Amino acid sequence: MIVEQLGLVDFRNYAVADVSLGPGPNVFVGRNGQGKTNLAEAIGFLATLGSHRVSADAPMVRDGADAAIIRARLAHGERTVLLEAQINRAGANKARINGAAVKTSELPRYAQVVLFAPEDLQIVRGDPSSRRRFADQLLVQRAPRLAGVLGDYDRVLKQRTALLKSARARGLRGESLTTLDVWDDKLVALGSELIRARLALAADLQGPLAEAYTAIAGADHRPQLEWALSIAGGDPEEDAAGGAGTAQDTAIEELFRSALQDRRSAELERGLTLVGPHRDDLVLRVRGLPVKGYASHGESWSVALALRLASAQLLRAESRLGDPVLILDDVFAELDADRRARLAGLAGGYEQVIVTAAVEEDVPADLRARVVRVDAGRILEATDA
Repeated sequence: MIVEQLGLVDFRNYAVADVSLGPGPNVFVGRNGQGKTNLAEAIGFLATLGSHRVSADAPMVRDGADAAIIRARLAHGERTVLLEAQINRAGANKARINGAAVKTSELPRYAQVVLFAPEDLQIVRGDPSSRRRFADQLLVQRAPRLAGVLGDYDRVLKQRTALLKSARARGLRGESLTTLDVWDDKLVALGSELIRARLALAADLQGPLAEAYTAIAGADHRPQLEWALSIAGGDPEEDAAGGAGTAQDTAIEELFRSALQDRRSAELERGLTLVGPHRDDLVLRVRGLPVKGYASHGESWSVALALRLASAQLLRAESRLGDPVLILDDVFAELDADRRARLAGLAGGYEQVIVTAAVEEDVPADLRARVVRVDAGRILEATDA
């Protein structure tokens, strides 16, 4: 897949922008704060329906505007498709494919992007929500229909939690809340589907992760990943060591229901839903130890990079769209010379690579085939090597 043209209206600091891109490497160069990352973010949104920088959509809309528009012409071999996303400051977002209105969840069927940025260190060093977000955005690209499952789960979770808070305020006990059982049924059905998809993703990522880590780090530190599930005991959200257990696929619904019953008193006392995929954690290890708290800075960078490269490899193997677009957002300045060279070698094999950098010389020479200069929300020029 190749992004041939990108157009923006009222997106971040761009009133209007239009930029042409080519196959192979494309580099956006400009000082910090000029809008390079905004271009990468816009492309990534079409594939993941979210931002790699913020959890809400409103910050992507330019100050003073009610909505932002992202348009992109994508090439899949000889076929082209025009995608458009309208990000609304208030209300639901809208989408079009070749001019026809569609659900926004349809966009990832046509756009696949893997984006690596310095913020990705939070995947390995941050709280569990960062790892859940990484996994769920990849799930949506792998199976776009899961965007609907995730949205439905979030809505049910909010309704159930609101009921728990109301019950706590009114002093109601569990046996008085017959409506809670109805929400439990919905939570178990949607949550179990999400847990199964996450478990399958972790299993499929394991091999590509090990290969990518070795290629980046130049050493085999036995990287591993597995889900710590709240339905299997403990609470990964509150256990820094990721101590909750795993679950067999066939037992997920039964474990989920049992865990909800076991935690009901605690949930009523706290007014929170304490069991479900929204409390789970993706535990990452190197050399048999958790990355969070034990890995060195270099190892943490290597794990974060390997996760993204493994994601790209997985999508490349499964997709009918060709390679995903690989975006490296302000990454090379953070890496030592050895990792820069290794990453450039791996990235160069993709159909299209988009790099952002404040200093052109930070980007290895073999990725500087085409340079686009950015200044204060304006595309100044493009030069081909």
